[in-house]
Amino acid sequence: MEYTIQKLSRMAGVSTRTLRYYDEIGLLKPARTTESGYRIYGPAEVDRLQQIMFYRELGVSLDKIGQILADPRFDTLAALKEHRRQLLEQKNRLDLLIRNVERTIRAHERRIPLPDDLKFEGFKRQLLIEENERKYGKEARAKYGDEAVNRSNEKLMNMTREQHEELTRLERELKSVLAEAIKTKDPAGPLAQKAAELHKKWLMFFWDNYSKEAHAGLAQMYVDDERFRAYYDAEQPGTAAFLRDAIRIYTGVQLT
Repeated sequence: MEYTIQKLSRMAGVSTRTLRYYDEIGLLKPARTTESGYRIYGPAEVDRLQQIMFYRELGVSLDKIGQILADPRFDTLAALKEHRRQLLEQKNRLDLLIRNVERTIRAHERRIPLPDDLKFEGFKRQLLIEENERKYGKEARAKYGDEAVNRSNEKLMNMTREQHEELTRLERELKSVLAEAIKTKDPAGPLAQKAAELHKKWLMFFWDNYSKEAHAGLAQMYVDDERFRAYYDAEQPGTAAFLRDAIRIYTGVQLT
């Protein structure tokens, strides 16, 4: 189906002035121009405009959008999936911040002091997710896929205060038990296996479903990736490898 500039403007919710500007800078050319000078847009231009509007919604500059769309390697489906991922992240962040605002409003209305830590809950979790994405996002998405990582981030954003406190408690207990277990030098021993069990409980705050293979694979990544290895080995060298061995025994999965 074809559209005049006025019809495309009304359908897309952008001004004709904007569409003319996109034409002037070469970002969105019409499919053809009539003898009377009317711009006519076809299906390809409609799809391109949708991409432009998605990128603009995500704060990408027009120059950058032009570069992205001009790249011969540009993949429409991959771009749409990335739009969805980023928009879902925004949605989760906004949902949590809205709940934070609503909680603060109720506290003011009821004249009940709001605990200081709750005042910053949404901001802290978003920063944690952004930090994890910056450090490990590329590898995690390559290994587990965008959908799994997005679900994990969503679970973190939607945790209740009690769940978050339990997660923090589990992290402390895991570190403590692991520190004692490594002294035994026995990854099959009761302390090491308790550490593996605690690690599984910790994972389930982020994973939808537990997989022994995925658990063992993650433990191997702790050893293979120097960033994870440095984190676990910070106080006691060899901790990452010891935890991996304990988890291999716990899961019964021996990776090659």
